[in-house]
Amino acid sequence: MIKNWITACLLVPALHSCAVAQQQDPVQMKYADLLTEETARKHLTLLASPEFEGRGTGQKGGEKTAHYLAEQFKSYGLKTAVDGNYFQPVNLAKVSYQVQRFILNGAAYENGTDFFVQGDNKQTTYHADDIVFVGYGIQDKKHNDLANVDIRGKVVFVINEGEPKDANGHSIVTGSKKMSEWASSRFKRVQELLKKNPKMILATGDYVDQNMERFGKRLTGGRFSLDDGNDVVSGTTQAPVVNISTRLANELLALHKTSFEQQKNNPSTFTIPTKVDAEMGITKEKFTDPNVLGFLEGSDLKDEIVIIVGHYDHDGILPNGTFFPGADDNGSGTVGVLELARVFAQAKKEGKGNRRSLLFIGLAAEEKGLLGSKFYVENPIFPLENTVACINMDMMGRIDDKHLNGNHNYIHAIGLDKLSSELKQITETVNNTYTQMELDYMYDDPKDPMRLYYRSDHYNFAEKGIPSAFFFSGLHPHYHTPEDTVDKIDFPMMVKREKLVFHVTWEIANRDKRLPVDSNKE
Repeated sequence: MIKNWITACLLVPALHSCAVAQQQDPVQMKYADLLTEETARKHLTLLASPEFEGRGTGQKGGEKTAHYLAEQFKSYGLKTAVDGNYFQPVNLAKVSYQVQRFILNGAAYENGTDFFVQGDNKQTTYHADDIVFVGYGIQDKKHNDLANVDIRGKVVFVINEGEPKDANGHSIVTGSKKMSEWASSRFKRVQELLKKNPKMILATGDYVDQNMERFGKRLTGGRFSLDDGNDVVSGTTQAPVVNISTRLANELLALHKTSFEQQKNNPSTFTIPTKVDAEMGITKEKFTDPNVLGFLEGSDLKDEIVIIVGHYDHDGILPNGTFFPGADDNGSGTVGVLELARVFAQAKKEGKGNRRSLLFIGLAAEEKGLLGSKFYVENPIFPLENTVACINMDMMGRIDDKHLNGNHNYIHAIGLDKLSSELKQITETVNNTYTQMELDYMYDDPKDPMRLYYRSDHYNFAEKGIPSAFFFSGLHPHYHTPEDTVDKIDFPMMVKREKLVFHVTWEIANRDKRLPVDSNKE
């Protein structure tokens, strides 16, 4: 038998593990087969539709999604977990940079379209009668754009990338092909300019156009955090850095009969006589978005909890109407949570209920910094010491770049043995028994630059010592773009991945002993 097992492993190279398969449990098979493409497609088509507006944090689409999840949990017969409610309000704060007006030479420009701002200054008005252009803004012994120039209290205009070169293409600063530190970091020249106490910095470069094209209005979305109870809007008096498009840069430089390209090749320092009139600064807004919790009580081990999570939020809809469907990220994982809740509830109705209690959570504000899961572990509804495991589904529906031209029958399994060796063993065993997919562990490599183990909701649970697994179908070109749509979802594989998570959850919920915390590979 051992020999045959090894031979079988060699004949199936797609499987990274050759854990011994067990005999299939007909009860598990019955309920796993209730996970269907039809039900998955129905949920996901709705959740990724314009009706749900991209499920944005603090937006109507996110609110509508939370109510949809609660309605589904109720229809399955799941109990409320928060004072008779399916919602756990997550107290959030949004700090954003608001531009009331930005006028140059009598023309008004728009934040997120013509420019974006980096700054944390308080709401301030800015007026100037001229702009000082300082070329590359380099301050070095071999090249100093600010020689004999006083920029204190001035609006300063700088090319914030590259550096001047000689006729041979060598850096003027280094004297060689090697870039100087002024060119290798955009931050150095801005930081050095700020030390001169200007009123405002206008920075330009191709990077501005690239960021505007890629992110657009998302650049103005602000940063989110859990509400710390502080109502004060903190801010500094440091000059804001306004990153302006090369188009706007050329409009300003034309007033001095030059252009962006000319100044890149032959930088100089001069004053542009044009008026600046602006008002802008940071604001703070408080609001709540809920985690949505559905509880399925266990039997003899009901005090122990297995948590199944997926974040329901995405990038929402922008002020200009751009809509981010988020079909894969994370409509697919949200559907996985709903579907597992449905079939486990059905099993319980038919007398095949789970021994440990199951808590299904649609998590809020993951895209804003894993905030919904962070809030839960800091304000747990059930004691964390009784929480046996966290199973996270985040992007379950696509074929990623790595596997696109190869094996589609796979799932990335992340973090399985970081805290518990048996979580990985269970996953490999049920996979060999029921789903026979490639378990790809590439993202578990400590040297992996993506560090995905730390970038989804399970990690907040893992930080509390709770064995956690992250199931993920991988990155693709439509990640966080308006092209993450339902038509690109591989529903057969999405459902197969749901079935793997179902079997893993079933085993954890029904085994005699809770998962041991016997590993520390983080």
